Amino acid sequence: MSPPLLPPVPYHASALRPSWPALPAALRTAVAERLGAPVVTARIAGAGFTRGFAAVLDTADGGRAFVKAAPAAEQPHLVDWYAREAAILDRLPADLPAPRPRWTLSAAGWFVLCTDAVDGHTPRLPWVPAELDATLAGYAQIAAALADPPAELTALGLPHLADLARSDILWWEEVAAGREPTPPLPAPLLGRLPELVELESLLPRYAASATGLIHGDLRVDNVLIDSDGRAWFCDWTWVCSGPAWFDLAGLLLTAYASGLDADRLFAAHPATAGAPPDALDATLAALAGYYLTGAAAAPPTASPHLPAHQRWSGEQSLDWLAHRQGWR
Repeated sequence: MSPPLLPPVPYHASALRPSWPALPAALRTAVAERLGAPVVTARIAGAGFTRGFAAVLDTADGGRAFVKAAPAAEQPHLVDWYAREAAILDRLPADLPAPRPRWTLSAAGWFVLCTDAVDGHTPRLPWVPAELDATLAGYAQIAAALADPPAELTALGLPHLADLARSDILWWEEVAAGREPTPPLPAPLLGRLPELVELESLLPRYAASATGLIHGDLRVDNVLIDSDGRAWFCDWTWVCSGPAWFDLAGLLLTAYASGLDADRLFAAHPATAGAPPDALDATLAALAGYYLTGAAAAPPTASPHLPAHQRWSGEQSLDWLAHRQGWR
């Protein structure tokens, strides 16, 4: 095993969010009325890369809920994301380890999504074996359930990973054509651009035949480990049609960075059954280009820690790929 290489800012402290008292008074009143009692404590979610409000709210009657909120004028994209997530959560199979939705609300120019609260913590890095085992087992349950998704979920018209790859994920071809600046690359990889273009081009081809649904944004900051050691999966905005091994590869970037045998973990997981032999290489090439180019163009409405995390994730993707390809 290699020594661990941790992210620049811990995932549990990657967000920059407003406090509960900083929200408009009319919004706080509306939320409290919908919850049925005054809010007595608000524990801000430290994980994530948006500036939207997100917190576990405890109420005077002993209730507890998780609430996300965003202002429609300043962050319309977040409003769209939260509304999309609400629709997806409402249609996920009820037995999945995902927070159950309660209600949505529009008040004081803000959109609010309320779900059940998960009493848990972001997985610790380097990965603790029991937490990694629980996360991989939990994702196996999700992958199996979404391999044949319920009709009400697919009726939402969710996108296909193959289309998302062509429109938003594949960037090495743009770099090779001079339409995108070349991100910083280690010296041994400067001449590997043709191989990176070829490998990433496989992703939409492989994803096109997938019939199941995937989480679409499976990172360690979208996982919570509860007091019983069970893994819960959050932030379901980016569900799409695609192969489950794509989710798994993104999740295992932190396992690779933790010095673990990520190749073995990937190959042994049931989500990779039937995957092409170079599916992992295609995904790593695509993720490396996506993260490294994105690090230079993070939106101002995101957490200030996003560029550093994108750069780190891109570097881990590229290093893992280089190790597998014998490029170093």
